[in-house]
Amino acid sequence: QVQLVESGGGLVQPGGSMSLSCAASGSIPGFNVMGWYRQAPGKEREMVAIKTNGGTSDYVDSVKGRFTISRERGWNTIHLQMNDLKPEDTAVYYCTLYAFGGSPKHWGQGTQVTVSS
Repeated sequence: QVQLVESGGGLVQPGGSMSLSCAASGSIPGFNVMGWYRQAPGKEREMVAIKTNGGTSDYVDSVKGRFTISRERGWNTIHLQMNDLKPEDTAVYYCTLYAFGGSPKHWGQGTQVTVSS
């Protein structure tokens, strides 16, 4: 079993910045992917940013140039730095971890990010 503990989130004004973190523990696959998905009210959950422990990253087009995912070397901990936040970034953000080549299986409890003036 894998446990994911998220931190960060809250309320920020448009154009502001915020950082999320997620720490994984438990039975973690050797070659894996960690990242963030989000789900806004009435919408499907979507991938925001993912990073393998080999260093490869991917982002949804809407956050490219604004969000940066990083992963602590040797640790199953990731961070998501979110800059120039927009109201459309408002959602519950979920941390995920899964084996490379698989699909999201383990989820954190979710953290609310609200971008509003």
